[in-house]
Order: sequence, then C-alpha cells, then structure tokens
Amino acid sequence: MRVIAGTAKRLPLKTIPVLATRPTTDRIKETLFNIWQGELPGCRFLDLFAGSGAIGIEALSRGAAFAGFVEKNPKAAACIRENLNFTRLADRSTIWKTDVFSALQLLEGEEPFDCVFMDPPYGKELEKRALEMLAVSSIITDQSTIVVEADLSTDFSYAAAYGFEILKEKKYKTNAHIFLRRKDGSCYGDSSVSREF
Repeated sequence: MRVIAGTAKRLPLKTIPVLATRPTTDRIKETLFNIWQGELPGCRFLDLFAGSGAIGIEALSRGAAFAGFVEKNPKAAACIRENLNFTRLADRSTIWKTDVFSALQLLEGEEPFDCVFMDPPYGKELEKRALEMLAVSSIITDQSTIVVEADLSTDFSYAAAYGFEILKEKKYKTNAHIFLRRKDGSCYGDSSVSREF
C-alpha cells in the first residue's frame, strides 16, 4: 500500500496484517480521491475507524490542512503514527486512541470537519450509529461531505430519515463508497449510481 498522489506520492505505508483490518486497495483509493479531489485542498479531514491511516494520510498528501484519525486499537494507532512520521505529515494531524462514538462526543464544540471518511467493520451497523450521531453533531456542517465504505449489501435506506442525502454511490466488485451530505447542503455532483467491475 502506498500514497497515490501529492507531497508524499509513492511513499509506502505500513499496515497491521495480524489485525482484522481491510486496507482500502490502491485502485479503489485512487478512484475515491479522483472523485473527492476538489474538496481536499485546505480542508479539515476526519478519518474514522482509521486502521493504518491510509485514507487520512492520502488527504493530507493531497492538500488537506489537517487530518484527525480515530482508531481504538493501540497497534493500529501506533501504525498510523509511524506512517505519519514517515510521510512527514504528522505536524498537521491528531490521533485519538478511542472508539469512534466516544471520539464524536469528545469532538463536539470543536472546529467542524469538511470531509469525513469511515470504513467500519462490515455487518455490525456501526456506520448507521455513527451517522445517527453525525446527523445532530456540531463537528460537521451542511457543506461537509461524508463518505462511508461499506459492503454491497449494506442498507442506507434510513439516511433520509437521519437528515442525509445520498449524493453519489460508487460501486466496486465487493464494496462501495457512499457519499452523503445533510439535506440542506449544496449538491455534490450528480446522484448517479456507477458500477466498476
């Protein structure tokens, strides 16, 4: 796994193979950031269920002003720190070594994030719980974009009831990226569903 583009382009990133993590592949990561690129320069980025930190580090490399990483596993959090130091991006980041739901409560009242990414374990509805909290949270605004990585069977039919609009779905062979924003926010591109095989 490596940084795809930006100031840390081509630098390799460490992962923790012994943990039950699913690093986003370089190909999928590149597709994600090609879609998201316009919002990254100068943004505040939040990487939830951060794993090795590859997504937040990619955002920093591509011009994010700050990235916060939430990861409760101590070994994974240590891996994020190593990757940040190796890519020389640590000075624009913070790691919260706690679970996502405690972190979201902790961050209430702080400066809002422009971009939020989450890649929770599949099949546990953790993304649903996180979105429920974000729906009423001060850490995002109506202009913030949230991207959830989920398997293809994950149900997001509740999103509208939580006050979110699904702006785009990018589907791959086994998983998808779901782009959401609070309904009062401006539209993010078109709402078409695309599929990649």
